[in-house]
Amino acid sequence: METKFHPATGFSAGFITGALGVLVFGTVLLYVLNMSEVVAISVLDVPSVQRVLGWTYQNLRLSVVPFFLTFVFYTASLLRLKHYLRNPNVSAEKIAQADHLVDIWINLFFGIGVIWTAIGMRGALLEGLGDLNAQSAAKLGAFSILQRLVDGGILLALSTTIFGAVGGYLLRLVKSMAVGTQVQAYYNRLAERRADSVHAVLKSIDERLNRFVSGVDKQPLDRR
Repeated sequence: METKFHPATGFSAGFITGALGVLVFGTVLLYVLNMSEVVAISVLDVPSVQRVLGWTYQNLRLSVVPFFLTFVFYTASLLRLKHYLRNPNVSAEKIAQADHLVDIWINLFFGIGVIWTAIGMRGALLEGLGDLNAQSAAKLGAFSILQRLVDGGILLALSTTIFGAVGGYLLRLVKSMAVGTQVQAYYNRLAERRADSVHAVLKSIDERLNRFVSGVDKQPLDRR
């Protein structure tokens, strides 16, 4: 049975998608502007939110942007995969591609943590030790050098490593709990259908061979 497409439904879906896109883009832009000190955001009336923002600015900085965008794309891909699994008319290629995209976003979440770890370590080393020699380092002392490393981004390196690893494993857990059973069942059914198809072809070949052999046995011998 074919499903009719209504223009109103398509318009509503497009409007919601556009509104969500604008909301995501506005949130990212506002965060970047606040990090760049172009605008100032203060949530003093909600101390818990203010503390979360303060911790985020201090430990994650601009890495929040790729983390957040990756999470948005992961959520969209996971919902699309779940929708495909409920629709029996969707091709196996689309389901496999959606499943592959979900895994890509999970791996990218891990990768962002690794990349920002390298960025933070590089910035910390340049800030803390870039302009020092043995004499100036001895004059500053260990505590001052450590403070320069912290200010240079060593907290960013450590925090993004933890955030990327924990977040990536949580995304895998969410995928396993949301669609893991359905995906495994779908691939099992697909394998069974392929096995049945191969079995049917082999059975057809066997029947044709049996008929051919029977026909040859029934032919009279040529006597000279």
